[in-house]
Amino acid sequence: MKFNPVVHFEIYVENMERAKAFYQAVFDVKLEHMPSPTPEVEMEMWFFPMDKENGMSYYGAGGSLVKMSGFTPGGGGTLVYFGCEDCAVQAERAVANGGSIQQAKMSIGEHGFCAVVRDSEGNLIGLHSMT
Repeated sequence: MKFNPVVHFEIYVENMERAKAFYQAVFDVKLEHMPSPTPEVEMEMWFFPMDKENGMSYYGAGGSLVKMSGFTPGGGGTLVYFGCEDCAVQAERAVANGGSIQQAKMSIGEHGFCAVVRDSEGNLIGLHSMT
């Protein structure tokens, strides 16, 4: 395989307005509403910025916040990392917007820095930066 196989991620939420406000504030982006892909599946989806012509995120894998019966937020199993200029900035924004810092910014040697925060819904997310 000559490319990154990750093409999409979903972050499950209970309170979409609260979760949207959290992610928009922490990453300084505007999420875009996406109708349910099939009429028989009732869900609410809000996508992170994407290039609509190519169906790709600006960089990295595409993803969305999803509110759907049977899928609940929480930590465990999978950890999605978001790229940042300085992960300490987004970690502090997480706290200011109803989240908490699970692991403060730390060096990962030649690979830069990372932090782990809990979002407004209880999900763990990673933050990565080179500075």
